[in-house]
Amino acid sequence: MGIINFTTFCITSLLFILSPGIDTIFILNKLIAQGKKWGLYSTLGITTGVLVHTTFAAFGLSLILAQSATAFSIVKYLGAAYLIYLGFSKLFTSENMVTAESRPQPVSVKKTYLSAVITNTLNPKVAIFFLAFFPQFIQPVYMHNALPFIILGATYALIGLLWFTILTLFAGSFSHKLQSTPAIGMWLNKFSGAVFILMGVKVALTKR
Repeated sequence: MGIINFTTFCITSLLFILSPGIDTIFILNKLIAQGKKWGLYSTLGITTGVLVHTTFAAFGLSLILAQSATAFSIVKYLGAAYLIYLGFSKLFTSENMVTAESRPQPVSVKKTYLSAVITNTLNPKVAIFFLAFFPQFIQPVYMHNALPFIILGATYALIGLLWFTILTLFAGSFSHKLQSTPAIGMWLNKFSGAVFILMGVKVALTKR
């Protein structure tokens, strides 16, 4: 199917995924704030975003971002604006980040899922990364074929899904302790908001 060094691809992908980034922060934030269910839906949303980028790479849309400064800037600033919006909404909220299980959850899992999809999809660095990374494991004669990109992207998404699910289930065991301490929840909310804002600024300052 035109794919070479598949084992190396899997190992390298795992190393990239293990490196903490926007996706990890987003999932842990939802996990601590709402619980395991919200962490799992965030994981599904991030995975969906990866599949969106895979589709873009497979059909050449990522190449547009790589070659067009205007297209790259549009996606970059949209992504940065969304992250900054998430950050300020948490930074200035009057509610604690951590809520007790007996209290109704203020955010639906559908909204959490869509937020995760948007956060990942509007990160142009992911698109450029895929466009630069995937061809290293595709035979030159298959470079214009969508199938190798789809297989590699699906594999990358699966590895990410497995890792973030494990992370969610493991970290979820600590969320109950945090839920019993409102003061910690308030400061975690402020901290996570500041992190999202800084990440948004970092994305906005990203050069091609």
